[in-house]
Order: sequence, then C-alpha cells, then structure tokens
Amino acid sequence: MFKVYASVKKELLLLINDKVGLALMFLMPLLLVFIITIIQDSVYKVVNENKIPLLVMNSDKGELGKKLTDVLTSSGLFEIDGVAGADAGILKEELLARGKMIALHIPPTFSAGLESNAGDVSRILMKDLGLEYDSTSVETVNIPAITFYSDPVLQENYTYSVMGVIQSYLSVIENSLMIDNMYAEMDLGDKSGILKERMIDNRVKINKVVATNNKSMAVPNSTQHNVPAWTIFAMFFMVVSLGSNIVKERVNGSFLRLKTMPSSFMLVMFGKMSVYLAVAVLQVILTFSMGIWILPLLGLPRLTLPGNLPAFVSVIFMSSMAAVSYALMIGSIARTQEQANGFGAVSIIIFGAIGGILVPTFVMPSYMQLVSNFSPLHWCLEGFYILFLKGGSWTELWGVFVFLGIFILICQLCTYFKLRIEKIL
Repeated sequence: MFKVYASVKKELLLLINDKVGLALMFLMPLLLVFIITIIQDSVYKVVNENKIPLLVMNSDKGELGKKLTDVLTSSGLFEIDGVAGADAGILKEELLARGKMIALHIPPTFSAGLESNAGDVSRILMKDLGLEYDSTSVETVNIPAITFYSDPVLQENYTYSVMGVIQSYLSVIENSLMIDNMYAEMDLGDKSGILKERMIDNRVKINKVVATNNKSMAVPNSTQHNVPAWTIFAMFFMVVSLGSNIVKERVNGSFLRLKTMPSSFMLVMFGKMSVYLAVAVLQVILTFSMGIWILPLLGLPRLTLPGNLPAFVSVIFMSSMAAVSYALMIGSIARTQEQANGFGAVSIIIFGAIGGILVPTFVMPSYMQLVSNFSPLHWCLEGFYILFLKGGSWTELWGVFVFLGIFILICQLCTYFKLRIEKIL
C-alpha cells in the first residue's frame, strides 16, 4: 500500500509543478465553456426560442402588402421591424447596418398583381364550369416577385426554411383572394367566409413529438452542447502534461531506475493513471458546476443533469480512461517532449474538429459524418448527448462503450508493447 501511495504522491508532485499543464486542463475548459456558450447562445435561440427578426419594406400601394405584414406578425414567428422608403437598395443597407439576418421587400404593384391573378383564375374556373361570368376585359398585371434578403452567414437550409414559411402565408392570402373573387363573380355576396374557414380547418395537422425514452423533455441548447463538449476536449488535452512527463522519464532514465527498485513497474503506471483519472473527474465537476450555477446567472440556459446516474458515471469513466490511455500511448511513442506536445495537441484539435466538438456533426457533409466515427471525442460526446438530450438507456450506450473500449484497449496495448521493445517493462 505504501508503494501505491508513493507512486501517486510522485505523480501529484509532477502535476503540481507543471503550471502550463494545469492551466490547459482546468483554466482552458472553463474559459472555453464561458466564452463559446455566450457566443453560441444567440444562435441557438434564433433556432429554438426567439422570434425571427425580419426587416420589412412595404412599398405596396394596395392593402394586401399590409395584410401580409400583419399575418407574419400575428403568426408569432417573426419580429417585424419596418423600414420606410421605396428603394430596395436602402433595405439592403439597413439589413447590414442593423445587424439583422433577413429582410423582405414588398413591391408597389403587389396588391394589384395578386388581385389580377385571382381574377384570372376565378374567370377560368367559371368558364370551365359553364357558368356565366362578367366577361368585361380586365387589365392583367403580372404578379411581382417579393425580394428576400439574407445575411451570407446564414446556412442555406435555414434561409429556405424561412422562405417556405413566408410562402405558406402568401398562399393563404392568394387562396382567400381567389375564393372572394369567385363568390363575387357568382353574385353570392360575402358568403365565402364559411368556405375559407373550412379550408383552414381541414388542413392536415402535424403532431410534434420529442423522441426520448423517458419523461424528460430536455431541449438542446448552447449549454447542453458546450459544457460536455469542451470538458471532453480538456480531458484529452492532458496529453500535453501526461505525455510530456512520460517522455521526460523515458529520456532521462527515470523509468530504468524505477525498474531497479523493489516494486512492480506496473505500480508506477497505475499511479499515473489514478492521478490523471482523478484530474479528469475533477474537470467534469468544475465545468459541470459552472453550467449548473454560474451560467444561469448570466442569463444562459441551466445545465440539466441526466437522471440515470450510473450511466452518467460510466460515460465519465470511459471518457476519462480514453483520454488517459491516449496520453500514455503518445508519451510512449514520442521521442522528445516537443514531439509529444506538438503531435498530441494537434491530434486532439483534429479529433475535436471532426468529432463534433467545434461544429456539431449534423451540420457536416455526409462523408465528414462518416469520418467523425473514427474520433474518440465524437463517441465521448455522443455518450453525453444520449444521456443529456435523449434520456438514453444502457441499450443506447452500448455502441459508445464498445468503441471507447476498443480505443482504450488499442492505446494500452500500444503503450505496453512500445515499453516492452525499449525493455522498460
């Protein structure tokens, strides 16, 4: 027992003296979680919570332009901000100057064009039905296109989604106008209201259901993504400290001197793993505590912990073991501290980039989503996603545990055989 205590104490002293390593493992994740969560929160709110800010320049000389604006406002989806004027170029300048994302220009002949089109459609329908109608020639006005401006930083699929919403409300106005014209042609007066109400009521309803295995309805937000993501990133960045220490002990002969002592060399490795496993757990406690107590004070979403505590602990343990095992492998393979620090840090950034830490994998191209499966950070993050966002059970986590288990085994075997080749073990 004393040998284990001495081994752990030695690793603690080495860790305490490594000021850069401590900063990377504890200060870096706190700053990343704090800064990036604040930056990304507004983006998540645009998608999940806030109304969509929309600049509207209504140059229409009729009533339908105002009706479209009123319909968009009453939908509850948009926060309308009007812009005076008739020049669409001014709207583009206002969009950029006010820092808005999207804008809409309704042209001067918008109402006239819609009314002309509705009249044409109703007369064609009356003719096909063999009914009498007013054949007085009506001047046809081409339907003008409304202009939709979007900030280039917006994703194309999000832009098309907003355009689809606006198009659906335009269709409601067009159909309503067409029905009114048909009833007017048949001299039925204002009886079209019942038909319009039935057309609206008879739409196929879509029921929204959140896919989850328990009663938790946790909604993805900036906190739920960034807290576990950057905690995992910091876990794996222990390669800078642990990998560097292993290289140092290999190069200066410390491993060989330890081997001559009356104790198993595996105790030395056990001491290293124990200390850095404790470091990883402490990283989780610090960053998750920040998400629970500090971020809500800044108006950010509160981190909601999963209800399945054993599964939560298991994901933390497997992620910690993967980070420690990778650091051991880098430390045993690298020939110098510079190699360990450089390759270790760059490889973690690459793993983080393709694994969904920097950018969620669902926005990546399909081939990059396939590549992300080879990143250990992706599977660590996937384990937290299953617990935090999907209310996952053990059956959903088996894939995460299998991949991380294989990754840990490969790293441990590489470390073992490399040290055996150097006759340290």
